[in-house]
Amino acid sequence: MLLNCYQDDLLEAGCDEAGRGCLAGPVYAAAVILPKDFYAGELNDSKKLTHVQRCALRLIIEKEAIAWAVASVDNIEIDEINILNASFLAMHRAVEKLAISPKHLSIDGNRFKTYPDIPHTCIIKGELLNSYIAFIGATFT
Repeated sequence: MLLNCYQDDLLEAGCDEAGRGCLAGPVYAAAVILPKDFYAGELNDSKKLTHVQRCALRLIIEKEAIAWAVASVDNIEIDEINILNASFLAMHRAVEKLAISPKHLSIDGNRFKTYPDIPHTCIIKGELLNSYIAFIGATFT
């Protein structure tokens, strides 16, 4: 079952990245803040969705999300700081681009470079457990 964290009713953003497996090219990250009661029954592991399903879900998030943003780090920066740090940087940039500042971050993965003044929770296999992360994986990355 996919859950929203919403710790102590804090405004929460989910963050995920894509592109780390590429040998050349940018790494992308997205951040999204969904309403507390948001539910998308068709939401599933993004790797199991068709392109049409992903496009439909993206339209839903663009309409229903409180805020969303996508950011990237190009191959030149990746070469300078390495792919792991580039992934963190892309997530930070996505959070910075949000129209509203979240009070908590749910991060897909087992580690994250702390974002100033915003606590975070790392969620291993987050796309299977957390609706924010699943939605990002299904639509933006």
